[in-house]
Amino acid sequence: MTNPRGFFGFSERVTSTHDQVARILGMEILDGTHPAGANMPNEADLLARFQISRTVLREVLKTLSAKGMIASKTRVGTRVTDPVNWNFFDADVLGWKVALGLDDAFRRHMAEIRRSIEPRAAALAAERHHDADIDRIRAAFAAMAAPDGDAAAFARADLDFHLAIGAASGNPLMRSIAAVIETALVASFSPVAPRNQPDLHARIVAAHERILRAIERRDPDDAADAMLVVIDDAAPPTEGKANR
Repeated sequence: MTNPRGFFGFSERVTSTHDQVARILGMEILDGTHPAGANMPNEADLLARFQISRTVLREVLKTLSAKGMIASKTRVGTRVTDPVNWNFFDADVLGWKVALGLDDAFRRHMAEIRRSIEPRAAALAAERHHDADIDRIRAAFAAMAAPDGDAAAFARADLDFHLAIGAASGNPLMRSIAAVIETALVASFSPVAPRNQPDLHARIVAAHERILRAIERRDPDDAADAMLVVIDDAAPPTEGKANR
């Protein structure tokens, strides 16, 4: 699986050597190549491996430290921290996790976060939206509803729909969190190709239309309820229970 920006045809940004090395080491920490509690390879080995300058390496280690993944101590070295310290709301960390593949347990964790945030974002969008906000949500919905779209176009439209609602909430923190969550979900869930799965496409579109209509008529309760239905429909089953 590729990173979330490339999975469905999103433009890849050009990465610097710093970004490339941070990504490699970050993913190696996430996949257990460098396990929690273990020391990272020493400076000489990393310099030889990546053929980078000492300055670039130090910046890479600062980046990973800022994301909570490593910590340096005198006479101890640079050690991988416990996963409880890793910042999964950091777009890079989340992107690396997605690139490695998300198991059902992590997807359930993501769904729990979505349930606590996105229904409230939809309710606030119903209360606070401006005409331009509605125009963006409608445009994304129209792209989702197009019967002849491919899977990539549908996935982009679905992402745009949720991000537009986050923006319409008027809360920049909610918009930022929604962007991180939705990027991960777009990369981890199988997309819908309308022409190949017309019944599933129609069901998903109808669920999203309910959110749109509730926001349009400024009904925060129904907007929140409709968003919760969409989240629960996409989430993996809770352990021991069937999905609704």
